[in-house]
Amino acid sequence: MKRWGALAPGLLALGLAACAPTEPEPVAAFELDCAQGFDSIRDQILARPGVTPAPDAPGEPYDIFNEETGRASYIFTKPEAPAHPAVFIQTATRRDGARVMEHEGCALGDPAAYDELLAYWESLAAAR
Repeated sequence: MKRWGALAPGLLALGLAACAPTEPEPVAAFELDCAQGFDSIRDQILARPGVTPAPDAPGEPYDIFNEETGRASYIFTKPEAPAHPAVFIQTATRRDGARVMEHEGCALGDPAAYDELLAYWESLAAAR
């Protein structure tokens, strides 16, 4: 009987470990493929786990969605935006020890208007 008594704490620990919640699998970074088109890209991003809308910015011609991990933000133009349809992803990274924001996107409408929108977002990121 002493043999089982010595094993009991170990068995209890194993049983508790089996009941512990498991960490969710990390979600891979979104691979942007502009050939898929605006609606398909938007649908795929919004279906990702942990992607939630940012607070509405009245009067702004875009919608923003953030990953709960803080890894990326997704910006989609609204129909009234000069750059529409356009989408870009903003990610935080470190460069030379400083935190910087990088942008990758798809100009599916007017390329010049997209360049202006992207320059605006990059200026906002640089100001932080």
